[in-house]
Amino acid sequence: MHSLTDRKGWYKQMNNEIFAETNRIIDTYIWEPNLRELLKSFIIEKKEEKSSWGAMTLYTHYMLGGSSPHIVQLAAGTELVVLALDIIDDLQDRDNESKAWMKCPPENALNGVLALLMGFVGQLGHLPGNESFRPPAEASQIIARSINGQQRDLNNRIGNVDDCLSMIQEKSGSLMRLAFYMGYAPLRCSEETIGQLNELADCIGLIHQIQNDINDLLRYDVKNDLFAKKRTVPILFMLEDNDESFVELKRYYEGSLGLDEFLLKKQACLQYIQDSGCIEYAKVVQTLCVQKADEIFGAIEALSPWKEKLREITYEAFT
Repeated sequence: MHSLTDRKGWYKQMNNEIFAETNRIIDTYIWEPNLRELLKSFIIEKKEEKSSWGAMTLYTHYMLGGSSPHIVQLAAGTELVVLALDIIDDLQDRDNESKAWMKCPPENALNGVLALLMGFVGQLGHLPGNESFRPPAEASQIIARSINGQQRDLNNRIGNVDDCLSMIQEKSGSLMRLAFYMGYAPLRCSEETIGQLNELADCIGLIHQIQNDINDLLRYDVKNDLFAKKRTVPILFMLEDNDESFVELKRYYEGSLGLDEFLLKKQACLQYIQDSGCIEYAKVVQTLCVQKADEIFGAIEALSPWKEKLREITYEAFT
């Protein structure tokens, strides 16, 4: 077994190889100079975020005993499609203004999304078409599941906490499912193991999204989910609360109180968030998801140290 230092060096090398492969894919499919340069700036920004989506694909593959010579290509494909979906999410929510794809004209960013997705599709199409590779259509189904969840989120078609958790599993859990799928796609993997990985992916998606929702609620600026009338786990807890100490929140969500009036209640709102127990409730839900993830992870038959490394980069920070 490699030492910890060796594994860190290996990880850095593999990460560099993954992002070199994403650039190679861009060079293969995009020859228009402006668009090619734009896409490479997106990739650089994603790499600087220390993106671990490709690493999830690698670790999934290796922990299941894989040794495919195409795994770096598959990991690069994971990074491309997640980058495309991240750009779409930022364009829809109109946030993360510092990102390269938010600084360029939106029509260019959208064209970049199309290019990234076509590069992903083309990458899958060039992989060996033998019986050991699972059908690429499975990747399309996973991505479609995420898009359905995103649409539910955009339209605020969330009635209660259970609806919200289901939406998060579709929207965020599906991205985890995709990273895992790209890792086991070249393998003869049992349906039981795939089912475990899918369930694990949904749990991890919940863990991260709930943390994002907590962070967004605790900031009182334009990024706060309250302003967009989003229905997240902590916000739904407050909306379902019978406490009348801050009726303005329900009035704002019902439409009888405007945003300007709501903003005048800033301090009272912040105090209500602290007093309501919504943050504590969200953290309890998150903890239950962590416990469930550990239960599933423990049941998956996989090789060390890759199994432990996958846990480390996905949700160990929340344990």
